[in-house]
Amino acid sequence: MWAYTIRRLLYSIPILFGVSLVVFALFHLVGGDPAQLLLGKHATAERVAVVRTELGLDRPLIYQFGNYLKEIVTFDFGKSYTTREEIRKKIADGFIPTLCLSVPAFFLTAILSLGIALFVAYFRGRWIDRLSVIFFVFLMSMPGLAYILFGQYILASKLGLFPISGYGSSWEDRVKYLALPVLISVFLNLGSDIRFFRNSVIEEVNQDYVRTARAKGLGEVFVYLKHVLKNSMIPVITYVVIQIPYLVLGSLLLESFFSIPGLGGMTIEAVNNSDFPMLKAMTTVISMIYILTTILTDILYRLVDPRMSFGKRG
Repeated sequence: MWAYTIRRLLYSIPILFGVSLVVFALFHLVGGDPAQLLLGKHATAERVAVVRTELGLDRPLIYQFGNYLKEIVTFDFGKSYTTREEIRKKIADGFIPTLCLSVPAFFLTAILSLGIALFVAYFRGRWIDRLSVIFFVFLMSMPGLAYILFGQYILASKLGLFPISGYGSSWEDRVKYLALPVLISVFLNLGSDIRFFRNSVIEEVNQDYVRTARAKGLGEVFVYLKHVLKNSMIPVITYVVIQIPYLVLGSLLLESFFSIPGLGGMTIEAVNNSDFPMLKAMTTVISMIYILTTILTDILYRLVDPRMSFGKRG
């Protein structure tokens, strides 16, 4: 396993290089002049030239790309264009609020989805199953903004069950302020997750080994928990783990609407202010997380099903 992990990490280097090349091209060749965007359309040419020199944008592109690769290796992305703060420090400061929002929502969604999917699959073909499918499709069809507006207007403003927005200074306050965003995040993903897990479980239920287990006289609940659940975990793990990089992306709207000082809110702010260093840093960080989660997925495969062999595949 260690040899496979190290080999996959080495294979990830050219992938990360390709991602960095695409990101650099998008921001420097397609995105326009950062100095002009930063100063505004009414800035004089002399002022734009001065800012370009200050930011190092007047140097050759190959030099700028090499500097960008150095930033990735050292994880030092310089300073923000707008706040002049160290980006590394901004990411570190925003990481905790994002985790406080995303991690509880992630685990709650996964546990609830898998439990409900097993329950619904147990009654497959019956009215409970058909009614639940309609409800899940309804949840999937609702836009995320509708959940946010409903939560803030009805649950927070009218009923007073939650604070409308904020983050708090103590952990007790944070739990109070984050309860509604976490609840909304769970409902945002619950419908699609349950449908996927339900289909994975039903696919396993129709396998020959399940019919054999039933023919041996094993109880239906035992068959589900011992055989069906275990063998349906591989697609479930793939689906769950692959969503980890989207924890940050999924918190963009929530952090913005609920005034949570996390990475999602910083990214929205960077987009509005054309803060290219911050945007490049966030894009790179998300790419790194995605690469690491693909490796983690294969390792979890081996833990769930020891029969799987890593071999020499990449």
